[in-house]
Amino acid sequence: MLKLLNENLERWALLGFYVMLVLTMAVEVVRREVFAYSSIWGEEIVRYSFIYLAWIGAASAVRERAHIRIDVLLHYLGPRAKALIYMLGDIVMFAVALVALYWSFETVLVSWKYGSVTDGLRISKVWFLMAVPIGFTLMIIRLIQSFAHDLHALRTGEPVFEGNQLFD
Repeated sequence: MLKLLNENLERWALLGFYVMLVLTMAVEVVRREVFAYSSIWGEEIVRYSFIYLAWIGAASAVRERAHIRIDVLLHYLGPRAKALIYMLGDIVMFAVALVALYWSFETVLVSWKYGSVTDGLRISKVWFLMAVPIGFTLMIIRLIQSFAHDLHALRTGEPVFEGNQLFD
């Protein structure tokens, strides 16, 4: 069960938020065009679903090594050098993610302290602001996993996982 969750956590979350976004947007388009009426809650659900999609998708991209990078020079390096470069990238990204996680929790705590709510849904903004710390927490977990895999590849001399290529 834990292995399945590790492999598919982001995919299922992304699917859920994407379906919620598309269905809500479709309902709102029909309501606006057919019934000449729209709701404020629909726009908010779409906006916050998109925010969760972006942050969870960023964590998924870390797992798949799908972030944009310039890797022309990496093609000329051996497996050990590639592993070292990827490990350096993971360490830098880890440091940035820790700082961002700290500051994103600061925003959540301020919202919690003052009890801010969304305009249409009248739900605490904490639930929606948590998208950023959740995304960075998932990124940190995936970066630790990536670093461990790269360290194993460095020790054994195996090729490092470089992610899936867009144009293979």
